[in-house]
Amino acid sequence: MKILIAEDDLNIRMGLSDLLDNEGYTCLEAENGEAALSVYIKHQPDLVLLDIMMPIMDGYTVCRKIRQLNETVPVIFITAKSEEIDQVLGLELGADDYIKKPFGTREVIARIKAVARRCRPTPQPKVSPDAETFWMNDLHVLPAQLQAQRDAMTFELSLRDLKILQLLHREKGKVVDRDMLFNECWGRDYLPSSRTLDQHISKLRKVIELDAKAPKLIQTVHGIGYRFNEHE
Repeated sequence: MKILIAEDDLNIRMGLSDLLDNEGYTCLEAENGEAALSVYIKHQPDLVLLDIMMPIMDGYTVCRKIRQLNETVPVIFITAKSEEIDQVLGLELGADDYIKKPFGTREVIARIKAVARRCRPTPQPKVSPDAETFWMNDLHVLPAQLQAQRDAMTFELSLRDLKILQLLHREKGKVVDRDMLFNECWGRDYLPSSRTLDQHISKLRKVIELDAKAPKLIQTVHGIGYRFNEHE
C-alpha cells in the first residue's frame, strides 16, 4: 500500500515515513502542496496524509484537486487546528478523517487502517453506450455522453453520478435507501461511509439542481436515503 505524506515540517514528515515504513507501507513524501499534487498525479498513492497549513498550496486546495481526480482515494488531514476540523470534513472537501497534532504512533496506524478498510477501492460502474436517455422533470439525462441538459445548459456527469440518477429515476416516487445506493452505485464490496454518500449527493446537486440548498430532483429522506419525485 502506497501512502503519500504531504507535510512541510521535516521532522514530522520523516517520523511518519519511518513509522509507516516499519509497518510495511511504501511512503511517498512531499514538502508542500504543489509537490503533493504532483506526486499524487505521478504515483497514484492508495492513501494521502495531508497537512493543512503547507506553503505554496494549502491542504484544502490539494484535497479539492485530488477529489477532482479521484472521488474515493482516502484522504486524512493532519492539523493543529482542531477547532476548525468539522468544516474541513464538510461536504466540500471530502476528507475521510483527521489526525490532530501532536499525535501518537498508535493513533496514526489505527486511523490509517480504519480509513483504508472503509474506503476499499472497487471497480468503477460501467455505462452501456446504448443506454436510453431519460427525463427527470426538466433535466434531460444522456447516459452515452455522460451529460445532462437543461434548456441551453449542459452538465458533465461522472459514471457514478449517472448511476445514481438512473437508480433514482428507475425508483421514482420511492425512497431509495443507502444500502441500495451503495450496492448499485459503488459495488457490493464497498465498505460504506455515510459521509461518502452525502458528499457525493451534495456535489451532484450543485451540478444539476437549480438551487442546491432547496433540491427538487434529489430529495433527502432523513435517516433512510434519497428520493426522486416527478414534477416536484
